[in-house]
Amino acid sequence: MSTEPPQYPPPDDDPFKKQPPQQPPQGGGSPYDTPPAGPPPGGGPPYGTPPPGAGGGSPYGTPPGSGPPPYGGDPYGGGHGGQDPLAGMPPLADSGKRTLARVIDMILVGIVVALLSWAFGTAEYDIDPDDVNTGRSFGQALLAAVLYIAYDTFMISRTGQTLGKKWLGMRVANLNDGATPSLQTSLARAAVLWLPFAFCCACIWTAICGGWSFFDKPYKQGLHDKAAKTVVVSV
Repeated sequence: MSTEPPQYPPPDDDPFKKQPPQQPPQGGGSPYDTPPAGPPPGGGPPYGTPPPGAGGGSPYGTPPGSGPPPYGGDPYGGGHGGQDPLAGMPPLADSGKRTLARVIDMILVGIVVALLSWAFGTAEYDIDPDDVNTGRSFGQALLAAVLYIAYDTFMISRTGQTLGKKWLGMRVANLNDGATPSLQTSLARAAVLWLPFAFCCACIWTAICGGWSFFDKPYKQGLHDKAAKTVVVSV
């Protein structure tokens, strides 16, 4: 028998004494580790919530730049969730004063019509009231229509006032923004008012068209105002 001691593995080969160093798992730690206290990296709030005021305000707030225009929005949007078109405008003119202003304008233009009809020989009646000349009648009506429409269109598109309205402290304004009506708007308004007056209905149409403002709600518009989307306000 051999008396040599038994051979053991060298110390460096002992698996219980030489183990590889522990490496941390990829990804910065165990998924079950407790996250560090404090705000997450990057300085943002937890759970990705945007800071107050970011993105233009609360999702239920008023969007930026959506304030009402100076005289409201849709001209006929009042009562349907829209802004009142008369907000910021002067008060509506009294219908009685409007009628008086119209009578003044009719007298002023009527005098010019009469003088020109006499000068151009288009007066409707001769000395004999039974002798009516149809051609002269049409000529006088045409002259009256042209003069009334021209007078109303020019004055309203220039300042919003005829002489009658100026003397009684009123003016015509666009319903949607309160501005002086354009030439096209003024022409449409005058045509609705004066064409039937000159050719068929005379004072009856004027009474109906202008008198509509006594009963109209809420803007006190005559039929000519409705056609042109205008109102008459005090100044």
